Amino acid sequence: MTDTQTQTKLKIFSGIQPTGRKTLGNYSGGFRQYAQTQEVGEGFFCIVDLHSITVDYDPDELRSSTLDLAAMLFATGLDPERSTIFCQSHVTAHAEAAWLLSSVTSYGQLGRMTQFKDKSENREFIAAGLFTYPVLMAGDILLYQTDVVPIGDDQRQHLELARDVAERFNYRFGETFRVPDGQYPEIGGRIMDLQEPTKKMSTTMSSEQGAVYVADTPDQIRKKFKSAVTDSEREIRYDPAAKAGVSNLLEIMSVATGETIDDLVARFDGSGYGDLKEAVGESVVALLTPIRERFEALRADERELQRLLAVGAEKARRAAEPTLELMYDRMGFVRPDAGRFFGAARPRGL
Repeated sequence: MTDTQTQTKLKIFSGIQPTGRKTLGNYSGGFRQYAQTQEVGEGFFCIVDLHSITVDYDPDELRSSTLDLAAMLFATGLDPERSTIFCQSHVTAHAEAAWLLSSVTSYGQLGRMTQFKDKSENREFIAAGLFTYPVLMAGDILLYQTDVVPIGDDQRQHLELARDVAERFNYRFGETFRVPDGQYPEIGGRIMDLQEPTKKMSTTMSSEQGAVYVADTPDQIRKKFKSAVTDSEREIRYDPAAKAGVSNLLEIMSVATGETIDDLVARFDGSGYGDLKEAVGESVVALLTPIRERFEALRADERELQRLLAVGAEKARRAAEPTLELMYDRMGFVRPDAGRFFGAARPRGL
């Protein structure tokens, strides 16, 4: 981050899909970062519901899970007075930007996306949207002249594509977008499945015992950690490259308590795996219980959630419009009301 960026207030953007029950991994790689960024800049946090329709889904479940996610974002510390929280489908600029950016996105690069390969595997029907949704993600980010994108490590490839798209557009049509940087947690950026430590904890792919959900009860959390897979070696040590169960547990406890990995390794030196698993479970109970209680209270008032999302959508529309109009202008489109834009201020730094 440059001194100029800091002085002009950082623009922060991140999006999360309203699919499945949100896990401890979502909290570690996403939610906790979102709340922390409110101290350093202006945040835009988007419920990316348009991304959710690229695979088979149930419409009623999408409606419900969208409100679930809104309640979760507020419960984990996002303040609607300090940040903009909104639904992607409520701001049509996102879909428009995706189509415009598809003209400067490489077909070959989309075909190399790891998540496309994973999600399309063994499917009889593969939607075109599943292939092209990284372009929509690029539009999500670039519309807000974003400086920083706080995301989990699994989204690194998609952010690199967004950066490439921004640079290609800027080269072809003139300086239009800021090229964003990723912000990845040093610890906890990729929480692994408790039963299969070589795989990421997932809202949809993990087993019931492999994933810890933010809305789990204390007893459910304790039970899952009690049965967590550890390692063949009878030693508590940290080796993240090995994707081992004990290293995963140490990262989880570091996220939950704020203690360093080194301090935790020293604390449990000579202890058994059972002691470690019990301590990690209790630390996660202490972390998630107040969040679950706030979530339940917020989720019970759907009207208020919808009001907050409407307020956020209006703020997001105003923020995105100058960049979208600049895209149309730079690409040579005749606009229906060009004078309205040309008399207005252009996005910061342009």
